[in-house]
Amino acid sequence: MLRSMDQQQINDTAEQELKKLEFRVSELIQTCERLKEENRVLREHQQQLNEERLNLLRKNEIARTKVEAIVTRLKAMEQQNA
Repeated sequence: MLRSMDQQQINDTAEQELKKLEFRVSELIQTCERLKEENRVLREHQQQLNEERLNLLRKNEIARTKVEAIVTRLKAMEQQNA
């Protein structure tokens, strides 16, 4: 009888530990899924920022070219008036 009670207690403890492990595995799976989604969103945002950066670099180059053209014209006008 004593052995049967000891065995039952061991079984109950093992079952409790198994339930704790199952819960922890479930939490880890949820965390993994959450992190996957966060990673996807961050990659998407990074792509948008890269595209925006390229667009700004293009605009900056256009503005630089226009300013250089204006400076060249001003220098030419200055030489004509000198």
